[in-house]
Amino acid sequence: MSDQSERKSIDSASQEMIEHAAACGFELAWDRYEAITPQCDFGVLGLCCKNCVLGPCRIDPFGEGAQCGVCGATADTIAARNLARHCASGAAAHSDHGRDITHALMLTARGKAEGYRITNETKLRAMADELGVEHEGKDLKELATEVAELALADFGRQEGYLRLVHRAPEPLQKKWAKAGVTPTGIDADIVRIMHATHIGVDNEPLHILKQAIRTALSDGWGGSMYATDFSDVLFGGPEPKAAEEAGADGIQLSGICCTANEILMRHGIPVAGNFLQQELALATGAVDAMVVDVQCIMPAIVKFGERFPTRLISTSKKAAFPGVEHMEFDEEHALGNAKRLLHAAVDAFGKRDPAQARIPAQTEDLVAGYTVESIFSTLGGRYRPLFRPLNKAIMDGRIRGVAGVVGCNNVKITHDWGHVAMVRELIRNDVLVVQTGCSAIACAKAGLMRPEAARLAGKGLQEICEAVGCAPVLHVGSCVDNSRILLACVEMVKEGGLGQDISDLPVAGAAPEWMSEKAISIATYVAASGIFTVLSEPFPVMGSKVVRDYLTEGMEEDFGGMLAFEKDPLKAAALMVAHINKKRAALGLEEMIYETQAAPAGAEAVAAR
Repeated sequence: MSDQSERKSIDSASQEMIEHAAACGFELAWDRYEAITPQCDFGVLGLCCKNCVLGPCRIDPFGEGAQCGVCGATADTIAARNLARHCASGAAAHSDHGRDITHALMLTARGKAEGYRITNETKLRAMADELGVEHEGKDLKELATEVAELALADFGRQEGYLRLVHRAPEPLQKKWAKAGVTPTGIDADIVRIMHATHIGVDNEPLHILKQAIRTALSDGWGGSMYATDFSDVLFGGPEPKAAEEAGADGIQLSGICCTANEILMRHGIPVAGNFLQQELALATGAVDAMVVDVQCIMPAIVKFGERFPTRLISTSKKAAFPGVEHMEFDEEHALGNAKRLLHAAVDAFGKRDPAQARIPAQTEDLVAGYTVESIFSTLGGRYRPLFRPLNKAIMDGRIRGVAGVVGCNNVKITHDWGHVAMVRELIRNDVLVVQTGCSAIACAKAGLMRPEAARLAGKGLQEICEAVGCAPVLHVGSCVDNSRILLACVEMVKEGGLGQDISDLPVAGAAPEWMSEKAISIATYVAASGIFTVLSEPFPVMGSKVVRDYLTEGMEEDFGGMLAFEKDPLKAAALMVAHINKKRAALGLEEMIYETQAAPAGAEAVAAR
């Protein structure tokens, strides 16, 4: 492979397709990035405001030019408002997905959702108990209707607090209350952000940030959490399974990004790739139909439909693409919709030109589909499904701690390198890693989600993995399923021995290649839940000392968690390990039983990228 393709991705299949795309004259995301480089530094620093037409206004970061906008907004106010709007957009994206899933549950309960059924009765009944819905004298559909109604009410709630806030440890709930950030209602909190950041409304930077935190929490402990729970109710709780070919005879189904993770963890359907591979998949000439709904879909895919007979089909009333065929999906006719889509793909197959097809041969096995419930069984066994073995392994020094590594791909960092290099370094230091989203796909492609990958871990983590037969890196779902990571932390606190709050745990989070506004919301609610979180690219706030200092220092005083920004994944991993060690020391835990082993063979090549 050429140096150019290796600089763009560490994934060999991607490298092959990048070179193929170049030879065929296909423009890719990396090419478009190079064409607009250098990017606007005012935007990168968060110092550009276009919230009204008095502007756009920009602040001179060197203090030689304008130091406030036309209305008088300072750099601190502008940066805080910009971040809050990013946070509101990210929270809206995941929470609106949660609303759709809740609505699907409602229609299913009423017998109006074709092809849907309540698959996980146990989880539905647990949700009913949690939300205070009585079971007696009610059939499953009545129960599901009441649960869905209560959940939908949380989206529009105007008073009080979200129902799922009670899942957080009591000390964390008290921190939220003291800081005034306990989420009220998912829609209301998002609307308040948009109102507060209108010209002439909220101008106090830290007050704006608190509103952003409240909105992010309404996503993490509200919309996203409902999305995960009700997906499990409708489609079944994922259980660890190896990826395998699935689908109708003669038809290969596969997924990209988080759709890939959803169908992988429930049905074992194979993954085609993550965010930066969507164009590469189409460039193979072997995709007969790409069916898209919402989020993380590049408008650039349209040009591939002009080159190949690929049917590009949008399905959501929320997202249309110029020149793309639209077959709107609705739950009431779901099965019929699915059949139409399959027929469209079959029709396109008949027009495929085999001479244009270029399919990389690389494949990789993985185990996916862990949840809080299945982690109980994996670690504790069938007869004692609890978190005690995990907590004990941490207290005994066999596992240093746990890290959640999540997020997107970003053309500003070599594709997949940030994820793979960081995770290899963490497991080498006996840190058990859980992953979602495109990050999970990156490490799965690198072979880190097979039990055999335990050989790359430190000796303590390796022994644990070999004893229970799991990989040192656990796939826990799509981006919206970061709520599973929060609840796993809650269970660790409940199990005892590792403190009274999430902020006491020897855990850390990271998004080593993040790019979307969803990631801003996620990182904000994770940090506000008490978890130290490292991101590759800084939030666009670095032009404001007030905002930057609060995110990277002040949040810890309020919530026990904070953010850090470090582009080098190995340095970021070192920050996470140091934080985990600090938490271990505060808990009075003994030193690690095993010294960290030398870097495994092949890690140097990844680390040197």
